[in-house]
Amino acid sequence: MRRAITLAHRCPPVPGAYSVGAVLVDAAGVEIAHGFSREADPTGHAEESALGKLAAGDPRLPTATLYSTLEPCSRRTSRPRSCTELILVAAVPRVVIAWREPALFVPDCVGVELLVRAGVRVTELTQLAAAAREPNRHLGV
Repeated sequence: MRRAITLAHRCPPVPGAYSVGAVLVDAAGVEIAHGFSREADPTGHAEESALGKLAAGDPRLPTATLYSTLEPCSRRTSRPRSCTELILVAAVPRVVIAWREPALFVPDCVGVELLVRAGVRVTELTQLAAAAREPNRHLGV
């Protein structure tokens, strides 16, 4: 998660979006991909960026863990699929987050609930929430 927090600090801050970092690790805990918000696209999300660096059906995904500084989005206007949907399609079985998405842009993010309902193990590292919020101070969160 600390690597994801470092990546979140690389996000260009914008008034209408969170700065998020994401890291995918394989079953042995070795990083296989990473991403951050707006890394290559002004509307790109961190989880989307990390997952996009691996081929569909990569054999490491079904045993991988995705670390994200923020709860994966459950609704999105800039893309046809939310990050939650992308995680489910990729069949990532475990997601670790630092904090839940506040109601600043989406009144009721339900990414965690959708993931859990689909059988994904979700862990929240609340002790790292303040560090994950830090790159978002421009938003007042």
